[in-house]
Amino acid sequence: MSHRDLVHPRDAIMLTMDRIYRYRMTTTSGGNLSIRDDNGDVWISPARIDKGSLTRNDIVCVRSDGAVDGLHRPSSEYPFHRAIYDARPDITAIVHAHPVALVAFSICRQVPNTRLFHQAYFVCGQPGFAPYALPGSSRLGQNIAETFAAGSDCVILENHGVVVGGTSLSHAFQRFEAFEFAGKTVIKGRHLGDVNYLTDSQLEIAHQRNSRLESFAPDAATSQEKELRRQLSAFVRRGCRQRLLISTEGSFSVRLDADSFLITPSQQDRETLEIEDFVLVRNAQSEIGRTPSRATLAHHAIYRKHPGINAIVFAHPVNATAFSITHAAFDARTIPESYIFLRDVHRVPYGVQYKAGEGIADFVSMSSPAAILENDGVLVTGSTVLDAFDRLEVLESTAEAVINSRVIGDVAPMPDAAIEELKAAFLK
Repeated sequence: MSHRDLVHPRDAIMLTMDRIYRYRMTTTSGGNLSIRDDNGDVWISPARIDKGSLTRNDIVCVRSDGAVDGLHRPSSEYPFHRAIYDARPDITAIVHAHPVALVAFSICRQVPNTRLFHQAYFVCGQPGFAPYALPGSSRLGQNIAETFAAGSDCVILENHGVVVGGTSLSHAFQRFEAFEFAGKTVIKGRHLGDVNYLTDSQLEIAHQRNSRLESFAPDAATSQEKELRRQLSAFVRRGCRQRLLISTEGSFSVRLDADSFLITPSQQDRETLEIEDFVLVRNAQSEIGRTPSRATLAHHAIYRKHPGINAIVFAHPVNATAFSITHAAFDARTIPESYIFLRDVHRVPYGVQYKAGEGIADFVSMSSPAAILENDGVLVTGSTVLDAFDRLEVLESTAEAVINSRVIGDVAPMPDAAIEELKAAFLK
């Protein structure tokens, strides 16, 4: 049975705009969102209203007969929203904004290549490019609609920004976020060297991986399980808001005991996860009626091989992920905190984490808690949820410092004598 969307368009637009603004993916005056109802009405954000304080009453409805219902005028970009809906009956929601990375591509007349990661490639759909025209003009609407009609789902607007369509506003937002993430990662990666893109066969490896588990009916939740569900929910949400995780990618788990752990579900927006959404996995079986992350078998392999590891994160923080899409070596010998938390960070060849067996577990341990996954972000482990999250933050901060240093001068890693001194003092 399909899921019924019970959120009113006013609330969906208000909440999504709040998220886009909070993520600094638009400005107070920039961008607009819309939803097309089954009856042909279009709900859209208003013109010239502060995006940082939008309320549900600010949302405007343009009826199918052209009548406007609302306290404000509809966005001046309403004409191109209508043109897209006319050109693509399958699209029922649109996101338009000016996120920095995609604006950079728009002013260079380029489109990000989403073959950086399997998830970005499949989430974003077909990228496209629309020539410049005056904002709000019928010509701009025609240019954009023609690009969507040709099959594009995410469209770079020359010297303007981006427009993304989807089957719902949450779907359009996920595409928008993944497209911006791909753009940001390409830009960061180019500071480090040539960017590696995935071939068709490599994309297929990830797409076809088997993650199906048999199911079981769990007993009543213990106090320990309830507490760990609370911790996972809090840290996943924090990770999204700090841009260490994005809504469509990554997984986070915590061990309950030798045979079971909790993990993020598959195909659910990471920031909106509640305690009941996390999936209990026991003896390589998942709780009945729930679908765990497709990375579940990789988490299981790591827990099975390393009894001291109690939390695992597969994530895509943009700076650390830039190392994963290039051949640049990641060296944690930058400041004492980085080396103490991360030690020697291994590089995992593409696809190891998708294969059956314990191969991925060979690349991390208690003494080597983090790894760079080629064209798939990073893997971080810890003794607790907090420990793993802390290391993820340190990994991303270290990667950003190294990338930023490229415009200052040559990186000078801490010498061997300093590393041995750290080991003696803190890593006994």
